Amino acid sequence: MSSLNFIGGEKGGVGKSVAARVLAQYFIDKGQAFTGFDTDRSHTSFTRFYADFAAPVVVDSYEGLDLIASAFENESGSAPQHSVIVDLAAQTAAPLARWIKDSDLLSLLGEMGITVNFWHLADAGKDSVDLLDRLVDCYCSGPNYIVVRNLGRGSNFVQLDKSAALTKAMNLGGQVISMPQLHEASMCKIDRQNASFWAAINNREGPDALGMLERQRVKTWLKANYANFDGLPL
Repeated sequence: MSSLNFIGGEKGGVGKSVAARVLAQYFIDKGQAFTGFDTDRSHTSFTRFYADFAAPVVVDSYEGLDLIASAFENESGSAPQHSVIVDLAAQTAAPLARWIKDSDLLSLLGEMGITVNFWHLADAGKDSVDLLDRLVDCYCSGPNYIVVRNLGRGSNFVQLDKSAALTKAMNLGGQVISMPQLHEASMCKIDRQNASFWAAINNREGPDALGMLERQRVKTWLKANYANFDGLPL
């Protein structure tokens, strides 16, 4: 299966780039080919940690966004067997929606047998619920919806779980997963290394190298995320 994965949530600070990085590491560890795109001009977190797999793209330009779809076409014109990850910056929903609708992208990729997944990273606040509602209203039954409770951004998701927005997404075949929190000190060390999760686990030199138990916690955290991903249409 090939899939196009838009990792969003529309607002900043909900863990979009972390989710994109985990998904990238998941594909790498599973031996599944993929291409990554980073739409965040200010932080370029995805590109920074997975430079061999991700490239920046300008989200407010059709020419830039076209590069995302072009990743699914090889020289013969058929779809290659690989997936795409797009780390969406905050407030990119409007230009992305215009591009998708003007290009009739969902129909085209459906004909090519490519699954389109919208990942909605959510914290425990009401904004995440309202933004999920807008997302589902925008695309209706076209793509798959993957709602991610980011436990690093809150612990009480009652507003989301009881919301009409989540019910709407679930009625369209949406899925809900939880992304566990990684110990903050370990994540800070990984960030200072500009390292992939694989590199962070295997690097034992330097001031920001993870200790034995920190490496074990990262492995356990990745394993828990991978278990959630195994049930998704990736």
